[in-house]
Amino acid sequence: MPPSPSIVQVSTSPPQTRISPTTQLSTKRSHHHTPYHTSCLGTLKQRKNKMQPTAVFRLFLATTTALLGIAFSTSVERSIQIMNESGRRVEVHWIHPQTGEMLLQSTPDVLAGASFALNSYVGHTFEVRELPGKKTGVCEGESQQCRIEQFTVNSNSDQVIIIKEGIKIDHTDSKSIAAASASNLLQSCKDTATQRLASNVDNAEAILDNLADCVKSGIAKEIEKANEEITFQAGVRKNMAGLLENYTCADEGLNTTEPRETTRWENRRVDVMIDRPASKIHVVHDFLTEDECKAVEEAAAPILHDATVADGSGGSVLSESRKAKQAGIKVHWDKEADGDLIARLSRRVYNYVNHVLPFDIQHNGQEDLMSIQYFGRGPDDDKPDRYMPHCDGDCNGLDFKPGNRMATMVMYCDIPTVGGATNFRNSGVHVKPTKYAATFFSYIDPVTMKMDDGFTEHSGCPVLVGEKKIVTQWVRLGVDDENPWNSFNTLGIKYSDAANQ
Repeated sequence: MPPSPSIVQVSTSPPQTRISPTTQLSTKRSHHHTPYHTSCLGTLKQRKNKMQPTAVFRLFLATTTALLGIAFSTSVERSIQIMNESGRRVEVHWIHPQTGEMLLQSTPDVLAGASFALNSYVGHTFEVRELPGKKTGVCEGESQQCRIEQFTVNSNSDQVIIIKEGIKIDHTDSKSIAAASASNLLQSCKDTATQRLASNVDNAEAILDNLADCVKSGIAKEIEKANEEITFQAGVRKNMAGLLENYTCADEGLNTTEPRETTRWENRRVDVMIDRPASKIHVVHDFLTEDECKAVEEAAAPILHDATVADGSGGSVLSESRKAKQAGIKVHWDKEADGDLIARLSRRVYNYVNHVLPFDIQHNGQEDLMSIQYFGRGPDDDKPDRYMPHCDGDCNGLDFKPGNRMATMVMYCDIPTVGGATNFRNSGVHVKPTKYAATFFSYIDPVTMKMDDGFTEHSGCPVLVGEKKIVTQWVRLGVDDENPWNSFNTLGIKYSDAANQ
């Protein structure tokens, strides 16, 4: 039997944090199905007595070649991202290569504006099916038929399937992206050469030389970008190698990673751990005060409840991957002028975000401050308070979705005696918290508006002894008084839009 695809995650733009471990899809098999190779060889045996030896050999060779093709084509694994930009709800089905059986991969559907990631194999084919509208009960195809489209996983890397309006498939990958980049570069140089030729300011030889220089310059820039990415990732892997032996969280002797550089902001020391276009991690010392911490803790005390994670379908659930207490704290901006401590702290968060990112973020429509508390119950606790590796927003390298998270500030009020570090495993960054410091990280490239590709995935290490009390602000882009944070579900889609699909 060929290997079946495995689901990685549903929804890549969560207003609510989500966990990232891969879950294996359990695929059913038909009890009446005869395996492909058995049926083919059975046919061969039936026809053997009616055929000449040469014909038998040719059929055997063709059958063997086909079987080897299936075996080899399905053994190469590829990760694919599916983005639904069709404006309609869809289902994604895997087509069994031997039986043609349809096996649902989405859980159960992919809303318009959501994403869906899975691992599959080269040569596997999937079918995208439009679903009827919830209000109309019909599809938007001809004669209200539900539209269907298929795509097949190829051997290239970085495959992204974009479901366009009309349920049209746009299949991009590393080669097509490289070809488009080369085409754009050549077209730009060609346009420059054409303009010079039309102006008659140069002879043909000078124009050709200029064209060659243009292409060389463009290629050099692309190579420089590729080399920077390779160098960075190689460095990350080397740094991680020394940490993986004890899986960082288990090593209590592990201190905060050495910063790449240290700067100042409003008389506070800032340790820059990572500074990439779509992935920034900073540690800001003495970010908040004892009085501000007490104000948040007092406001949270009567409303603390078990923390939740996104459930993959737009809601939230309790999960063993996240054990903590939390409470959302309303910021009374009308009291800011009177020196309200919580408003003062929240203002400082937005000031720092705007210091790092060029978005001029305002408090209107943003999420509440979140008080999160972890309690240690001793080193022998087999289910300690912790938060498994996750992303606060999208971390798939795809386009930003308006209204979703793009930065986080984690502020430490109380730190535990043992445990409680913040670990960015894909970046080789380990932050051992210090009282009143803050860890800031952003996961968007302000120029390309592409999201981080996993470098800001992080975990809250188990709290074993003592208490860890933090204040977290998740920062969104594209929210305001008319489109507040809670108008979006945990898939990053507005409730009003989801209801109409």
